[in-house]
Amino acid sequence: MTRHLLTATALAALLTALPAAAQEMRIGLGDDADILDPDQSRTFVGRIVYAGLCDKLVDLDADAQIIPMLATDWTYSDDGLQLVMNLRDDVVFHDGTAFDADAVVANITRSMTLPESRRKSELSSVASVEATGPLQVTFTLTAPDASLIAQLSDRAGMMISPTAAEAAGADFGQNPVCSGPFKFVERIQQDRIVLEKFADYYDADRIKIERVTYRPIPDTTVRLANLQSGELDMVERIAATDVGTVNQTDGLSLQEVVGLGYMAIYANIGNGDRALTPMGEDARVRQAFSLAIDREALNQVVFDGTARAGNQPFPPTSQWYNQDLPVPARDVEAAKALLAEAGQERVAVEIQHANNPVVTQMMQVVQAMVAEAGFDVTLRATEFATLLSEQTAGNFQLSRSDWSGRPDPDGNLHQFVTCEGGINDPKYCNPEVDRLLNEARAVTDPAARKALYDEAGVILNQDLPVIYLGHQTYIFALDDKVQGFKALPDGMIRLQDVTLAE
Repeated sequence: MTRHLLTATALAALLTALPAAAQEMRIGLGDDADILDPDQSRTFVGRIVYAGLCDKLVDLDADAQIIPMLATDWTYSDDGLQLVMNLRDDVVFHDGTAFDADAVVANITRSMTLPESRRKSELSSVASVEATGPLQVTFTLTAPDASLIAQLSDRAGMMISPTAAEAAGADFGQNPVCSGPFKFVERIQQDRIVLEKFADYYDADRIKIERVTYRPIPDTTVRLANLQSGELDMVERIAATDVGTVNQTDGLSLQEVVGLGYMAIYANIGNGDRALTPMGEDARVRQAFSLAIDREALNQVVFDGTARAGNQPFPPTSQWYNQDLPVPARDVEAAKALLAEAGQERVAVEIQHANNPVVTQMMQVVQAMVAEAGFDVTLRATEFATLLSEQTAGNFQLSRSDWSGRPDPDGNLHQFVTCEGGINDPKYCNPEVDRLLNEARAVTDPAARKALYDEAGVILNQDLPVIYLGHQTYIFALDDKVQGFKALPDGMIRLQDVTLAE
């Protein structure tokens, strides 16, 4: 290795020209984000970037409870048909545009009407939104919606500059302008996203970091190696098999938290010509595929026992889990019988998946398991943002993808399996499921809501547009100089009160 030495003069000049190293936070991501427009995006790592870039009307605390953010308080009318939110009076967007009720109206209207928006189904209960005061907005609903506040704790509630949004249109994501603690500097696809501290942030005293660089590194081994070498300060979603390595490395530490979401395989049922397969056309084939998988073995082999086996959008520990539909044991003979009933002896199917080692290993294990039941699986690895684009376009038969989860059960179901759902890539459509999930939105009593989700779950367990595999734990590895970070169940990286020790 060739080392280049700086003279004392050159070194002094360099230190004068650059901010102190402790002011920059370097974070390793498991994937590259998709478009940085809250209305159009859908990736988990995109939401991690948004945690620094785009504040929301409301946020989550460590217990996944809704807390104020840009909205200071809110109330529902007695009939549940109006939601009134009051807003902070000290917020400005990164371009100097004022944050007020008109800005919220513009944002919600954009989410509901932009042709490219994926937030439409999340806000489908909103009939109108209006400014009822300089710092007050009123949502008028078509029916009571118990999920709406939770929707506003994520991308549907992220506030972007109306000035920048109007000027850029659907290209807003090329230069996003929000109101978060950091403002956008640059993005180089597959290499980095850079943000810097926003001096006029309303809560600036809690922001100690001057600059944040997010580096997408899909290979978990390489991501960890960059942390060990000092090239990164933090990495998200390390492999469970690397936990021991981190624990044995001086200067590194771990934080982990059980997530709100799930790991799943999506089946193309009605999204173009690639749905015209036995897998897409016959639920019995999908049921056979599901029965051929040993979910607990996946957890042990791939995740070292840190995940939870699952077969629903909610983990078995959740109050929303249907105990009458337990995680099925692997049953190869029953799977073969279902294939025979469907008139199939062997079924060829392609599964696309993200090109990182953990997901690749998981799908190789699934490939071997289902082969015993009569499935000849071809695996196609791709970059994660490309995978999502292929799902949207219908260029898949089966697609392995995660959902990071939401605090309200609606967020794990409605947009994926309702006929007009914003992320319903399988193009599954069952009017009875729509009825049950729409009714569940309008009910506030938890027991009544659960009964509706249970009923919908029975149908979905038969139709299987989504084959759930389990629920992962988010494992973060940090350099010990990172102080003040706390992992929350949504897996986001919030940098308020985080410091880098000298």
